[in-house]
Amino acid sequence: MTTVDTVLSKHDNGLNFSPWFPTQNQIWKGSLESISFDQQTIKNKLMVLDKPCYIVKVAGKIGVTNEGYLSPIENGTAAQVELLTFATPVRIQQLGDPNFLSFHGVKYAYATGAMAGGIASEEMVIALGKAQILSSFGAGGLSPDRLEAAIKKIQQALPQGPYAFNLIHSPSEPAIERRAVDLYLKYQVKTVEASAFLDLTPNIVYYRVAGLGLNDANQIEIRNKVIAKISRREVATKFMQPAPPRILKELLEQGLITDLQATLAAKVPMADDITVEADSGGHTDNRPLVCLLPSIVALRDEIQAQYHYQIPIRVGVAGGIGTPESALAGFMMGAAYVVTGSINQSCIESGACEHTKKLLAQAEMADMMMAPAADMFEMGVKLQVLKRGTMFPMRAQKLFELYRAYDSIEDIPLAEREKLEKQVFRKTIAEVWEGTAAYLSQRNPEKLGKAVNNPKLKMALIFRWYLGLSSRWSNSGEKGREVDYQIWCGPAMGSFNDWVKGSYLSDPNNRRVVDVADQIMTGAAFLYRIQTLKMQGLQLSNYYSQYQPVPSTLVEI
Repeated sequence: MTTVDTVLSKHDNGLNFSPWFPTQNQIWKGSLESISFDQQTIKNKLMVLDKPCYIVKVAGKIGVTNEGYLSPIENGTAAQVELLTFATPVRIQQLGDPNFLSFHGVKYAYATGAMAGGIASEEMVIALGKAQILSSFGAGGLSPDRLEAAIKKIQQALPQGPYAFNLIHSPSEPAIERRAVDLYLKYQVKTVEASAFLDLTPNIVYYRVAGLGLNDANQIEIRNKVIAKISRREVATKFMQPAPPRILKELLEQGLITDLQATLAAKVPMADDITVEADSGGHTDNRPLVCLLPSIVALRDEIQAQYHYQIPIRVGVAGGIGTPESALAGFMMGAAYVVTGSINQSCIESGACEHTKKLLAQAEMADMMMAPAADMFEMGVKLQVLKRGTMFPMRAQKLFELYRAYDSIEDIPLAEREKLEKQVFRKTIAEVWEGTAAYLSQRNPEKLGKAVNNPKLKMALIFRWYLGLSSRWSNSGEKGREVDYQIWCGPAMGSFNDWVKGSYLSDPNNRRVVDVADQIMTGAAFLYRIQTLKMQGLQLSNYYSQYQPVPSTLVEI
């Protein structure tokens, strides 16, 4: 048997207890053999999340055990073991909103967001879906044929889900939105992640309302779920409210929805879930999460009080989520779920090429910058990209400066044009326009017609040739174009790399999206336990507050 004298001979284990906290009105009963006093064993027991964790004192020494039980204090009986505090079992499923789990059929409140161009690939969505984790396919920028093929592949692998498909707003080409919606309705895609919307469009309203009906109990049934990714209150308001009557009237007149669906649309919000997107990769307003999330949660509460929805809208967080600490911060601020993005791009299942994955695995938090967006170039909209190992952000910014300064390609000084042809395009401007015109003749002949008579628009389209191809080069691994790779990335990538440094996940060849998800959520649950114990008076050394990813954790997922 382990004796108290033997225990006391051990060195300090970094545990203390604050005298300001009241003593327990219960005692711990169990075997002294189960109590650990050395650091490594204590930490192992703190990480056994599916069991309670008792913090006890034996002859002046603090120890930890997962065994035994609590009992009321017996009058006149002096306990050999003093109970300081305890933590109940904590499971990953307790983090976030349980309604998110049941609504989407997932195992915990974690999802991966869409990254356009198929970076959030079929392989990524399928791997996560098989693990009962929601993932959104990166449909933005893909042709209808490519999108249709992805729908078929994912639905075949995940006939019962869960999965989602992205619907990205295309303000200059609404037909692109419509083609995606038509495919989603044709194949009965049940969940869409709407992103980059500046306002509601008939397309997103059509998708939402076309899925409304009544079940056998005469209750509203929502078959087309919408997760809206937003970063502004005014946009969030539109998705939190019912569909606009004006758009419903248009859809009715076109015969796209029924009178019943239009009536039901007035009783449900446009979105079931609102993902608050803070400082993220790609399209972002660089908003700080600690300011943005409380504002949107308060807005949700205001709108709920106004409309009294039967099922309140859930609010989740994205942007900056790349570690257990950031995930836990989101949950503690009231997030219903967390969404990761940039970090998944460096994983095996990502649609990015190997060179891009290696650059991402080396990125630090300061290695990001804003650059002009291809899809909203003329509007001056920017997105966040990786600057380390690529010249894209600087070259893209130069293109926007030229666009602002001149009214046509011909107005640009000859020396600047030659520099563009040699360093950026690696083709003559005439060749770039020829390729652009051929592309538009198939995809958007109306815009091509406008550009012929509008030199400013023609210049923008020529510049967008480079901006559009640069992201595809990053995905396909275009040889010789590495310095022109456009890599969408937020600071979460840097924090993730800092967290996994020295672990098996530092190598991108070991990064699998399901494993990354499990490590982040397990770490968040572990840190929740640590913070709970701290708030109850336990003082721990930093050793106990660190969660490092290991290939097989001691925690039951």
